[in-house]
Amino acid sequence: MEQDREATIGIIGGTGFYEFLADAKEVHVSTPFGAPAAPVVVGSLAGRRVAFLPRHGREHGFAAHRVPFRANVWALHSLGVASIVAPCSVGSLQPDIHPGQLVVVDQLIDRTWGRADTYHDTGGPGDEPGSAKPVHHQTFAEPYDAALRAHLVRVGTSIGVDVIDGATMVVINGPRFSTRAESAWFREMGWHVVNMTGYPEAVLAAELGIRYATVALVTDYDAGVDGHEPVSMEVVFEMVRSNVATVRELITAAITQVPDRLTERL
Repeated sequence: MEQDREATIGIIGGTGFYEFLADAKEVHVSTPFGAPAAPVVVGSLAGRRVAFLPRHGREHGFAAHRVPFRANVWALHSLGVASIVAPCSVGSLQPDIHPGQLVVVDQLIDRTWGRADTYHDTGGPGDEPGSAKPVHHQTFAEPYDAALRAHLVRVGTSIGVDVIDGATMVVINGPRFSTRAESAWFREMGWHVVNMTGYPEAVLAAELGIRYATVALVTDYDAGVDGHEPVSMEVVFEMVRSNVATVRELITAAITQVPDRLTERL
């Protein structure tokens, strides 16, 4: 593998996060699962090789249920990535979790459907006709790597970011937002935030032995939680624009201070 194609830390997030990388270079990666959402941008930060991939594509061309999750995660794996930090947007389901806060979630609930969520399917891309793969059941009791989570929380606290340590994120299929009844149900179940992309990204990383953690930006109160106005796409995008610098600051600090053990595969 060429040196300029190698990376140990991956970021899957919105456009613009790669701007802090030195010597950034686009790398085109082919995978057995089709093309990733965009070319991977590889560069350096504080002596670490970092690979960035925009989850939804350069121009946000892939809606949540159409994101090529398997290709995205495989592309980073093929470059040597050992840890993935995955910023995302979430709606709050609880009145004490507010827009503008960051949440390092520790659990997820999968409410998606129809998404390819394993690399162990029989008859998948590259399989010979009639071939079979051994059945694989991925351990997933803890969807997010504890050490990487703790590092993100510690760094966020040290730089004065309003970061919440731990929350359950329910992942819906999208592209629509929740109904009031769905949102009320999620809230009554005790779940904290809602999102459209957290699954299957996390389990795919687990299958490949990659550490994975999410930094979630709270953009809204979901479906009018606690009397607030229901969410709209315009509100979400405006909140993301207003807070992208904060998220970037946290990720930059986390990479700069990352312990060596987090740059090694599980």
